[in-house]
Amino acid sequence: MTAVLLIASAVCASAQTGKATGALLRGLDKVSGTPIDFSMKVGDTVELGKLRVTLGECRYPTDNPSGDAYAWLVIRDGNDDQTTFEGWMIASSPALNALDHQRYDVWVLRCTTD
Repeated sequence: MTAVLLIASAVCASAQTGKATGALLRGLDKVSGTPIDFSMKVGDTVELGKLRVTLGECRYPTDNPSGDAYAWLVIRDGNDDQTTFEGWMIASSPALNALDHQRYDVWVLRCTTD
């Protein structure tokens, strides 16, 4: 987690970033092999199977809006109030801070500004 915060801080320090109004994410059901793309607005919660994915924030380089995105996600499994994942996911390095779930994968594709 500390490494992700350091990388996110380095990105902020080395380039100007903008806050997006939403993000495009991809989920994968590892049992069926079915990928699902879904758009979210900041503050929204989307259900992916039993997972509840909440987007807290999405940032992107202002000089390249379609470039590398990083998003703050909170992911809960089922109706459990316990958090399965909370942190920054980086589009160009999805394995750096990944969701560790037996059935589902979730990663960030890009921020959206519309």
